[in-house]
Amino acid sequence: MHDNNGKTKNPSMLVTYYLAVVVAAVAAFVASSVWYAIFGNAWMELRGIDPATAADVGMPAWKALFVVVQSLVVAFMLAYFVVRLGIVDWRGAVRLGALVWVFPAMILLGSVVHENVPLMLAAIHAGDWLVKLLLMTVILGVWRIGGRGSKGSR
Repeated sequence: MHDNNGKTKNPSMLVTYYLAVVVAAVAAFVASSVWYAIFGNAWMELRGIDPATAADVGMPAWKALFVVVQSLVVAFMLAYFVVRLGIVDWRGAVRLGALVWVFPAMILLGSVVHENVPLMLAAIHAGDWLVKLLLMTVILGVWRIGGRGSKGSR
């Protein structure tokens, strides 16, 4: 992170920034796991997978690792926007999360239109992205990642 003059910010601010990003990414991973635990059977049925046999297969480690890395990348990008936009509370964070959610929602809607993905399957994925993005932006928005002090930051 750099200040407006291009100088590197205080090292403790960097630690706080990276910690916030990691916490947001882990929270998103956990929330997504819960989301698919709740909607997993519907997700499998919509994909033509028998839930009884799928339980034996499980998720390969490389896919779980991909989701963690994906969450970290998204959390870094959201943290950048939170800092650059000066978001200092949960309301601004929710607005940012909802606005950013439009991108995956439109991509998923495109898969419905162009690839005949069932609308309900896309809705499950879109809901997952909405929850993850809102959770990450709220964590990042209320965390003091931009070096803002407590005075006048709310």
